[in-house]
Amino acid sequence: MAEALLSLNDLAVHFKIGNALGGGVRTLKAVDGVTLDVKPGECLGLVGESGCGKSTLALAIMGLLPPTRGTIGIDGQQISGSTAPDRMKMARTVQMVFQDPYASLNPRQTVRRTLADPLRLHGITDKAEVEARVIDMMAKVGLRPEQADRYPHEFSGGQRQRIGIARALILKPKLVLCDEPVSALDVSIRAQIINLLLELKDEMGLAYIMISHDLGVVEHVSDRVAVMYLGRIVEQGGWQEIFENPRHPYTRALIAAIPDPFHRAAIGANAKARGEIASALNPPAGCHFNPRCPLKADICTAEYPAFGEVSPGHRAACHFRDHVS
Repeated sequence: MAEALLSLNDLAVHFKIGNALGGGVRTLKAVDGVTLDVKPGECLGLVGESGCGKSTLALAIMGLLPPTRGTIGIDGQQISGSTAPDRMKMARTVQMVFQDPYASLNPRQTVRRTLADPLRLHGITDKAEVEARVIDMMAKVGLRPEQADRYPHEFSGGQRQRIGIARALILKPKLVLCDEPVSALDVSIRAQIINLLLELKDEMGLAYIMISHDLGVVEHVSDRVAVMYLGRIVEQGGWQEIFENPRHPYTRALIAAIPDPFHRAAIGANAKARGEIASALNPPAGCHFNPRCPLKADICTAEYPAFGEVSPGHRAACHFRDHVS
């Protein structure tokens, strides 16, 4: 079995929130004890509603937010704890594609400079080599050489996201975090970008973490899926097990919300969650999903369920994981 490229162990990211009216300081537990790994060449889909902690987790992996506790290991390097990570080495190992392809690009830099600057920063000073790699990467993402001297505002949304993907891949990383990479794009463009990411994954041997609230996208691209709710992973397994045999009521609610009658029929009409997601400032006692859960029982409010195994590689944090059907 291949050694994990990314390894998270009990990772937490908490924020202290002050009250201007003198109510004291409260703790917002954006990420609260996440343990997972990603193997080389694998795509892990990370799904959940807005506010569940997906993007905060990605920023912690990138080293942009300090973890409150737990460890992060990337390609054998610990980037958390008392030892400062090698930022240059880390940049050559893990990169990120952001949600908004316009806000994530410098409007005063051409495509050529956007792609060339990381190469020069990492010691590639030969002009011919830099130019060759810039043009090659542009071709890989479907851009033409004559577009290299244009600015971001001269491109469509889909083309700007292609530039963002090219920038993330120009240093040939091993792991790419894709934070809602198509949610800001027109529906007609989304399939093109997803197919491009899949082609580049195979061509360059990349591993992805595909962060999304769109389970249709995740089902299409992922080898494994992790479902996140209020800062915690509540179910994890192969994509087929998650979509065909979900064992956490929250996972079932997400799948039931897919606008596809075949998914809804397979899950059943009683899978819909009630109410809104709770606040991470004051999560419910016991299982955090219990106020919205159709299977709620007394034990659900008394204690948080163990993250138990349903089948090899498939685990869920639900007291009734062996009885959900």
